[in-house]
Amino acid sequence: MRRVLVVAYYFPPSGGPGVQRVLKMVRYLPQFGWEPVVLTVREGTFPARDESLLAEIPPHIHVERTRILEPYTFYRRLTGTRQAIDVAVLTDRAETSRRQRLAQFVRATFFIPDARVGWLFDAIPAGVRLVEQWEIEALYTSSPPYTGALIGRALKRRTGRAWVMELRDPWTGFLTTPRRWWLPRRIDRHLERSCLEQADRVVAAWEGIISDARAKYPALPPEKFITIPNGFDAADYPTTTATATTTEPQRTGALTITYTGSLYGLRNPDVLIAALEQLIAEGTIPPARVRLRFVGRVGEDVLATLARSSLWTQTEVVPYVPHAESLRYVLESDVALLVVDRSTDSAQIVPGKVFEYLGAGKPILALAPHGSAIEALLAETGAGVVCADATECAAVLTGWYRQWESGQRLVTPNQEAIARYERRTAASTLAAVLDAATRSAPRSTA
Repeated sequence: MRRVLVVAYYFPPSGGPGVQRVLKMVRYLPQFGWEPVVLTVREGTFPARDESLLAEIPPHIHVERTRILEPYTFYRRLTGTRQAIDVAVLTDRAETSRRQRLAQFVRATFFIPDARVGWLFDAIPAGVRLVEQWEIEALYTSSPPYTGALIGRALKRRTGRAWVMELRDPWTGFLTTPRRWWLPRRIDRHLERSCLEQADRVVAAWEGIISDARAKYPALPPEKFITIPNGFDAADYPTTTATATTTEPQRTGALTITYTGSLYGLRNPDVLIAALEQLIAEGTIPPARVRLRFVGRVGEDVLATLARSSLWTQTEVVPYVPHAESLRYVLESDVALLVVDRSTDSAQIVPGKVFEYLGAGKPILALAPHGSAIEALLAETGAGVVCADATECAAVLTGWYRQWESGQRLVTPNQEAIARYERRTAASTLAAVLDAATRSAPRSTA
């Protein structure tokens, strides 16, 4: 069994979709000839914690947890923020306080590439030691945070091991990128380019990440880039996807639409709210026959939108819950709601949660632009529809409500297409990438 050093800030007990991707890679890579050794943080400032995920780490996997210098306590004091929402969150509010503007300036100027940069001091020496101790043959880093990529670059330079750099989101110029002035922006771009050049392979969670990188750095060889989509793990569900989608649908007492994850700022379900208010006002859907459920972290701005709505009495807001419980909420629903951030990048964004919705076998209502990567995915899998505005959303919900009332299926998923997004498949692809990287990269001793 060959060994790979996995460098990831977000790892249990951290919660969230980025954790799931790395955790499942760690779980399934040994089936394809690679034993992971994990390098992560001891006490990270995570937007969400899920202690239950610790039980999913295979007992034979070595996990090394190092110290990290975290500036978020100071940042929250400066901004007056009490919510456990990452500072990368965008807001669509035009005005910000003087403290917020100062905090944004500090973040944009000094935290390059991000606020986890303090991890470098302990992670790099720990990584070098792990490479020697465990006879590591390859490095695999997963970002964001992009500090993880800097750790990978340093370890490649010091040990000569092949490095597979993974990006779950684009680095610079993305919707979560701080608005930096010219000097820190130039430094950030230099770091991005350096990492992309020195990595032996670059794995992207969605195709738009590769398009972004190649547009910025066209001299990079296209064969270096590989897309490994996010996915779902059938083992996380009480029934397999095939069973869930081939049996008769179980109708709830009210058409239940569930969203799981985070909602804030540019990620707002107001299109759905407007559509449902219209349908209720015109009598198409009785108020008692619809239910909204939001499970996870909901920002104050979105919460205010929900509270002002006439649907507030039919709305349930559930704070962050363990991953297994989050999936249970989806399985007990009629429709799974997906909300894509409204930004210039939205056409290419593929949130990880859409794949868990696919695994649950529930019809997916996606609030996203037409011609987007999400629309292509839903067309491929037959698992749902995209609505770009409230009028379209109202039309879709009208049809779905009538089908739900009569006990009919809302969609007919393509099981063969959905099966391609199983986590084991992703781990198999990553193992092949590691094999290729170690064959082509020159080997030196640490």
